[in-house]
Amino acid sequence: MAICVAISLLAALLLILLAVIAIRTALFKSKQLSVSAIASCPVNIAAAAERLSGAIQVPTVSSLDESQVDFEQLARFREYLSAAFPRVHSSLDKQVINNHGLLYTWKGSDPAMKPILLLAHQDVVPVTVEGWTHPPFSGAIADGYVWGRGTLDDKGSLMGMLEAVEFLIKDGFRPSRSVCLAFGFDEEVGGRQGAGKIAELLKSEGQQFEFVIDEGLVAVSGMFPGIIAWIALVGTAEKGYLSLELSVQATGGHAAQPPRETAAGIIAKAVAKLQAKPFPARLTGPAAELFSYLGPEMPFPNKMIFANMWLFSPLVKRLLSAKPATDASIRTTTAPTMLSGSAQDNVLPTLATAVVNFRILQGESVQSVIKRVKAVIGDPRVKVSPILKTIFEPSPASSTDSPGFAIVSRTIRETMPGTLVAPMLVPARTDCTYFTGLSPCCFRFVPERIPGNELSSIHGVNERISLDSYAEMINFYLRLMQNSCT
Repeated sequence: MAICVAISLLAALLLILLAVIAIRTALFKSKQLSVSAIASCPVNIAAAAERLSGAIQVPTVSSLDESQVDFEQLARFREYLSAAFPRVHSSLDKQVINNHGLLYTWKGSDPAMKPILLLAHQDVVPVTVEGWTHPPFSGAIADGYVWGRGTLDDKGSLMGMLEAVEFLIKDGFRPSRSVCLAFGFDEEVGGRQGAGKIAELLKSEGQQFEFVIDEGLVAVSGMFPGIIAWIALVGTAEKGYLSLELSVQATGGHAAQPPRETAAGIIAKAVAKLQAKPFPARLTGPAAELFSYLGPEMPFPNKMIFANMWLFSPLVKRLLSAKPATDASIRTTTAPTMLSGSAQDNVLPTLATAVVNFRILQGESVQSVIKRVKAVIGDPRVKVSPILKTIFEPSPASSTDSPGFAIVSRTIRETMPGTLVAPMLVPARTDCTYFTGLSPCCFRFVPERIPGNELSSIHGVNERISLDSYAEMINFYLRLMQNSCT
């Protein structure tokens, strides 16, 4: 009798569980805005492509070693922009900050409205010439693409913004709120002298913005199971950045008579401990919001899982942890990147070092990471020192319920028809880091559709942007200003 009662009770509980799962799945509705597509880009895309080509031909390559930077190219690039966009340079206020940073202000008609801020950067990473279909600074226009270093990162968006403003001025548009464009010149090496100085100036003036939008994520396809549509991934936060140097000092000596543990061995053991005990996975913030936006667009089995994260989150975390790209979205990552010891194979090192890079998830901090690293290593012989030039706390997360996110989302849906919109955590850092105190809404998105097989060209060989994608980009920035400023 008791067994029958227990079975009946378990069956009832199972039915209740299934009912809860079914109800939550049924209530898991799409968060995509229903809007109509607007007309295609009114800008002459052939002429715009020629102007982008000209920008690519100016090699504004950045370097951590300032002595290796050709600052004359930045001056040349400034001159090129003035010639390419005469209306922008006659109608907007332009400031040159810290010699090469650019800040444009298009004054709005209503001073009571907060302005918006669009960011991009002038600099590009170095290149190797091997393997390029067209020379990296040729700006070649061929096979439906503009080719060259910077087309995707980040001169494409910089030029797209200016194309949009130039057209709107010509068309007689006057923004109700002010529009600011800020272009740093050293983003690829930290951004402190470019975007950092521009942000300092704006903060000293007490400026506040309705929203800020910078590079970060793009539109992708085929990344999420069961979703065929393009997905515009909008970064609503970015991870913090910390590199720690681990060091061990020893007396050294001849390798023929080693002690039980050498300095190199102690460092190796410390690094092994850190890799063996990764930071815990946490499905929170933008990582959780990503699936609240994409889950309703997935086939039923996946939709059911993401509608019931209270039950399935352990399964989801295991699945996400299986791939580096998704694992990075749910934990602070640990990446040993540099090791050094003796300069000769038969000499014991007097100093052994390792550098470990951490990308910090929201909810943790630089200090909490350092504390945990010391605890995991658990060896007082290992000195743990932060590399001070490369420290950034994780950014706050911008709300997807804000008017700014609604404007960005609406603009994507209007100018990139059929594209889904979803918030996501940016695992790397951008110039937007410096502007988080200037607005509660900082978004990181470039309106580019980049097929999976072309993503590696960012910072790689054969970087290029299709003419169709560039037209959509210009259209996005044009419509973003219209949606924000009317």
